[in-house]
Amino acid sequence: MKNRWHVMMLGVTLCLYLSTAIAEGDIEAGASKTATCVACHGEDGNGVGNPIWPKLAGQHSDYLVRQLSLFRSGSRENALMYGVAATLSDQDIADLSAYYASQTVVHGSADPEQVDLARTLYKGGDASRDIAACAGCHGPNGLGIPFSGFPRLGGQFDAYLVATLTAFRDGAVWGTGRDENLIMAKVAERLTDEEIEALASYISGLY
Repeated sequence: MKNRWHVMMLGVTLCLYLSTAIAEGDIEAGASKTATCVACHGEDGNGVGNPIWPKLAGQHSDYLVRQLSLFRSGSRENALMYGVAATLSDQDIADLSAYYASQTVVHGSADPEQVDLARTLYKGGDASRDIAACAGCHGPNGLGIPFSGFPRLGGQFDAYLVATLTAFRDGAVWGTGRDENLIMAKVAERLTDEEIEALASYISGLY
């Protein structure tokens, strides 16, 4: 429990620091720069039918700025996103992030058979396995905590959430020192496939 607390506080401190160094974005300018984004994320950020590519609509602009910057630097590894982000200036990133943050996410729906398991983990965690409650960082409705850098999850594609949680469980980390999302790696390493699928379905229906 002590180690988990230290890790969480390190993450909060880092996110607070990062969120203070972001340029102001222009929504209208961002709307004019989406040509390379729409093929995967859709014009309004709600995707184009492939749930492996995440929804961007309604995501916090500071979080989008940070992730695009990580893709551009190669610190967050993704060949497709690196190719796109490498061409963007700081202002481009700020403008695109402001635009997608201004859009309204289209919510999914949870599988009723998975709700009980997922709700227990999401809201209360599992102290016996040292699993923190998702709601502690992402909010009871999955809206995130923008000033702390914790992203919005509610309404996200469940397939994308499954893939991302599985990657965290497998030890995926990125950012400065490659440990920026160590909180998620530590939480996810204790989740079963069943729990990951249930959480993804549940979160997709949150709003």
